[in-house]
Amino acid sequence: MSVEVISPGLFTTVQDLGRYGYQRHGVHVSGAMDALALRVANLLVGNEPDAAVLELTMKGPALRFHQDVLVAVCGADMQPVLDERRLRRNRPVLVQSGSVLRFGHAREGCRAYLAIAGGFDVPLVMNSRSTNVRAKFGGAWGRALAETDRLSLGKPGKKSVRLARQLQDRSVNRADSFCEADWFVPQSFFPYPQQKDAVVRVMPGAESELFTAQSRRDFWTTPYQISVQSDRMGYRLHGPELALNEPVELISSAVSAGTIQVPPSGMPIVLLADRQTVGGYPKIGHVATVDLPILAQLRPHDRVQFQQVTLRAAQQAWYEQEKALAELGAGIELYLGGRSKR
Repeated sequence: MSVEVISPGLFTTVQDLGRYGYQRHGVHVSGAMDALALRVANLLVGNEPDAAVLELTMKGPALRFHQDVLVAVCGADMQPVLDERRLRRNRPVLVQSGSVLRFGHAREGCRAYLAIAGGFDVPLVMNSRSTNVRAKFGGAWGRALAETDRLSLGKPGKKSVRLARQLQDRSVNRADSFCEADWFVPQSFFPYPQQKDAVVRVMPGAESELFTAQSRRDFWTTPYQISVQSDRMGYRLHGPELALNEPVELISSAVSAGTIQVPPSGMPIVLLADRQTVGGYPKIGHVATVDLPILAQLRPHDRVQFQQVTLRAAQQAWYEQEKALAELGAGIELYLGGRSKR
């Protein structure tokens, strides 16, 4: 059975947590821009954390389901509508075969994630189902979704089956095309800013001292605007020009998600999911991993303020987020266990 693409949206791709272990061969990590939203969506439908989902950018697709499925939507608010009824985010929803799910333009945020019990069954390429659009492999035929595509689904696990059964049992009107759970993950669980100006924690980079004192002050005190020339590879920023004390030539070295490089133009670039594997521009900072979901939900013309943080503080914030995710997973397990005994 499958999911049929009626219309593909602006840029919809299959993503998981990324393709690790191949950067030494020049292969991008790829994966979800907002890994937190992906992981929560998978938790809500009983999937493993790295199950393949759809990443929707700015404007979502229209999809027809050819089997009963358990779904969850997290991330940006793209006003999902299922058979003319609004579908709420951050909760499990049991959808009947033949139903059509339509997403609109993002009312807030930039990227939404659609998880389906069992995940999207696309081929594993280098241990990942993520789409590498530039290299044209992975995901669904190595590209963004297109009209008339059909995506196969994996076999739902035991947790997914129990969740679906509970929703079936509580469905009052069998004629309804879907049934939502009466529990959900509050939007406050996610770190998304409530306005267009976001604060992102950053650790000083290896070459930060190569920049002039004024440039370093500007970097930490003045907001930068997201350029329209931004994508999954990286965000180009507009703001105060950053200058070096003197010209330098650096040997190219490994980069990671959140590395902030400064090319000769003086305008910083934040490297993201589809980043290159090495870079030779000076690194003025590194975004704390825990705040990458904040960046993933920013749109062109939004502004970001960098806040200096120590490595230890960044690690502690990451630990707290992982702890919250573990508690969420344990809570769902307890709920399923308690309900199944009734």
